[in-house]
Amino acid sequence: MWPIVPNEFNPFVKLPDDHDRSQSWYFICIKGRIACISEQGIPRPINVDEYRWLDIEILSEHYMGQFRGHACFAVEGSGRLPEGYALAGLREWLGRVEPALFSLAGRAQQIVAWHDTNRYCGRCGKEMNDHPEDRAKTCTDCELIVYPRLSPSIIVLVRRDEEMLLARNANWPGGMYSTLAGFVEPGESIEQTVHREVFEEVALRVDNVRYLGSQSWPFPNSLMLGFHATYEGGEILCQQGEIVDARWFRYDDLPDVPPATAISRWLIDDFINEVRADH
Repeated sequence: MWPIVPNEFNPFVKLPDDHDRSQSWYFICIKGRIACISEQGIPRPINVDEYRWLDIEILSEHYMGQFRGHACFAVEGSGRLPEGYALAGLREWLGRVEPALFSLAGRAQQIVAWHDTNRYCGRCGKEMNDHPEDRAKTCTDCELIVYPRLSPSIIVLVRRDEEMLLARNANWPGGMYSTLAGFVEPGESIEQTVHREVFEEVALRVDNVRYLGSQSWPFPNSLMLGFHATYEGGEILCQQGEIVDARWFRYDDLPDVPPATAISRWLIDDFINEVRADH
């Protein structure tokens, strides 16, 4: 069973005029990390009282929507945090907070990064303005509209009887193995991307491509689409500079794999559960 995050977040572009800000949460992004209060090692967003007395420069503020009665804001800040506050990267939130809260933190960082990289029109160079209705930037001179960037990516577990193919990326910590992944190219279908990425990275052919689910992956702006595929043929040949090792692993004899909060682990656990159910 794949984890399902309840849709408790209502995204809006504009804060209602009559909204009470007393329960607001602020996700303050400073140089790619998020300011937070750490309670027993678990980060939480900054509330309105803490935000009011936070002595940093606020560069931009973006209303994101409502979550469990909290108005949520993505904030771009600059400066040193006072004592009692911490800066935590998104990977420090992953697995330490509930999935819905991690999703909000990732959303905030993506909105701030999008705002920061789209201050000027990419077509005519004029300053961009906020769209009056949508989460978008608009140029009043040439009428270009720019929405937040999302990069669709596939992530796939290749199956062979009771084995799964896991690989090590050249940039990962030592010992970590995971499923194969890659970005969708212009003009491709998602299924074509699965076939191409598997062949490019490990020179294997697959069939029976089956979609299982997705996860927002804000590192920096991916939407990961998860698949299982069946091994059809070929010998493992690792893509130079990308994959340092790839092997077949039995479902009950695995190396170090990603944590339970990552979509790659969902794919792995789903395969394990299927094999055990067959037994």
